[in-house]
Amino acid sequence: MELLDRSLLKDVSDKAKANERLRMNYNLHDSLDAPAQRLLNALEPGTVLPIHRHTHTAETYILLGGKIKVLFYNTFRELIREILLTAGGETFGVHIAAGE
Repeated sequence: MELLDRSLLKDVSDKAKANERLRMNYNLHDSLDAPAQRLLNALEPGTVLPIHRHTHTAETYILLGGKIKVLFYNTFRELIREILLTAGGETFGVHIAAGE
C-alpha cells in the first residue's frame, strides 16, 4: 500500500522546483515496460512540455493543484484547440485518446 497524500505532493513539487526543467515524475508503475504508466507529474510554472503525441497509448491529466492550459495541434503543428484545466474547477481533467 502506498498513500497518495499532501506530503507526497509537496515532496514531488519541491523536487520539480529544484529541477532545471521545473517538473518531476513520481512513478507508481513497477517498470518502464509496464502495460500502464501511472505517475504523478509535478509541473511548476515556467515548465514547457514540447508538442508530442502518444500514438499507441492514451494519456489522462487530473489536476490536484494549480492550473494548466492543454494545447492540441494538428499534424502541421497548427494550434486547433486549447483547454484550461483548474484543480477544483469545473474542468479539472482531460482524457486524451491514443494518437490525438
